[in-house]
Amino acid sequence: MTIQKTLQGSALTVAPEGRLDTITSPQLESELRADMNSVTDLVFDLANLTYISSAGLRVLLSAQKAMNKKGTMVLRNVKPEIMEIFEITGFSSILTIE
Repeated sequence: MTIQKTLQGSALTVAPEGRLDTITSPQLESELRADMNSVTDLVFDLANLTYISSAGLRVLLSAQKAMNKKGTMVLRNVKPEIMEIFEITGFSSILTIE
């Protein structure tokens, strides 16, 4: 998995590419932790995410909980197969998906 990050002021856009699973989730978590103190707007661009496991869902939920205290978090460009996972797990009602 590769992760593209763009920080503009207090807005961070994170674009993971590939699989977000047990192996790659710690990488995303580490990347988020590096910038979370200064971020009030977090955007995940999931256009190139091909798979997400429960470990990946946990990272998104953790980020959402952190952002609830200090700003906003949005998921964009969610593919139908990823959206189906969000719907089955109930995450579609927890996360803000555009």
